[in-house]
Amino acid sequence: MGLIGEVTTTSQSQSQHLIIEEWNGSSSTKLFKTATISASPSLSIHRSGSRFNHIWRRLLQAFVPEGFPGSVTPDYVPFQVWDSLQGLSTYIRIMLSTQALLSAIGVGEKSATVLGATFQWFLRDLTGMLGGVLFTFYQGSNLDSNAKMWRLVADLMNDLGMLMDLLSPLFPSAFVFVVCLGSLSRSFTGVASGATRAALTQHFALQNNAADISAKEGSQETMATMIGMAFGMLLARITIGNALAIWFCFLSLTMFHMYANYKAVRCLALNSLNFQRMSILLQHFMETEQVLSPEQVSTVEHVLPIWITSCSSKNSKLLHKRVDIGLRVSSLDHQEMMDLLHSAGSFYTKAKYLLLERKGIIGVIVHRDSTAAEVLYSYTHALVMANLNKGNNTIHSESQSWMDKHYEGFIQKLKSSGWKTERLLSPSIIWRANWKYGQADKKID
Repeated sequence: MGLIGEVTTTSQSQSQHLIIEEWNGSSSTKLFKTATISASPSLSIHRSGSRFNHIWRRLLQAFVPEGFPGSVTPDYVPFQVWDSLQGLSTYIRIMLSTQALLSAIGVGEKSATVLGATFQWFLRDLTGMLGGVLFTFYQGSNLDSNAKMWRLVADLMNDLGMLMDLLSPLFPSAFVFVVCLGSLSRSFTGVASGATRAALTQHFALQNNAADISAKEGSQETMATMIGMAFGMLLARITIGNALAIWFCFLSLTMFHMYANYKAVRCLALNSLNFQRMSILLQHFMETEQVLSPEQVSTVEHVLPIWITSCSSKNSKLLHKRVDIGLRVSSLDHQEMMDLLHSAGSFYTKAKYLLLERKGIIGVIVHRDSTAAEVLYSYTHALVMANLNKGNNTIHSESQSWMDKHYEGFIQKLKSSGWKTERLLSPSIIWRANWKYGQADKKID
């Protein structure tokens, strides 16, 4: 409760009257007057608003960030609504899958041993831990650049893990294998969900309030967990012994869970630049000389996993698929190496990158000392080359001419439209190169 005084002085019969207004709120932009105190002619207190509204605002502060809604991005509310709904369906299904898993382990049966159940549970957890480490090793650097896609993949793997638990009683001879597979799937979920959540929290934070947003996210998740557990226990009790009802409820909730997750990531309007968003922006700019806003790009970018996107989309719409950044020099054959040496000496003498066209794919060889801005520049140049590529020999000069004329203006328009242009979100570039020019001829080390 904050107390802010507004002093009004009036002169009546050479006396001063003080009026104090009491305001409540955690943000200067969201304050509510709760009382007015006056001493003329006698002390009086006039309360504003109902006690119920005051209590409701206090309760709301436990679930929304301080200064809400001005302290978060506009896509925060729709994302949190759908995210809470998908979380609710998850906790309900956890009760069904856990019931099936405990039944498969032997809980309630005299023949089951404590040691046997403990060992099976240990193998399940061990598999999940190892899976999480391996997943982080292979995909850790890719999570930040594709937060939307990995958010969907994480929940899909969680669905698969719960499905394995539900299937475990049906395959007693392969019980350990089934539950370990389910634990492995959930370990991917833990890593991907945690990493993407961190990226989204940074996106939502408009006032350096990522910690507050994360804390309130915990409160929202706790509430959804308690409600989901209550409904889950009720549903588990109603459907116990009825396999058809269990499977119907589980599959129905799973379909809703997947739909809610898709709607949640569709609500996001991320303003960071990754491979796909940069490709969409550049193509549109080259056609119209206009820059799309983050909200406009969010309606057209693909959020489904890569393997689904590749099968359902035309290659012309996936310009970023025709660019390979971080190309390994030693993977080139003799002719490609000769072409690279020629283009390096002709077009990229002052650049911190080299571009090479290989069967319709533009390879980007990144210099060892390239900065984040130079990586963004090189990737943009590669996209321009891929978009202009018509199989002619002038593609290097044409693309360089476009970059010289339009790149600076393109970046300025991106900034004015709300895009973050400091860096390109991409997986770690593990292959780089260093080159120098000799006196007699030009060569690459």
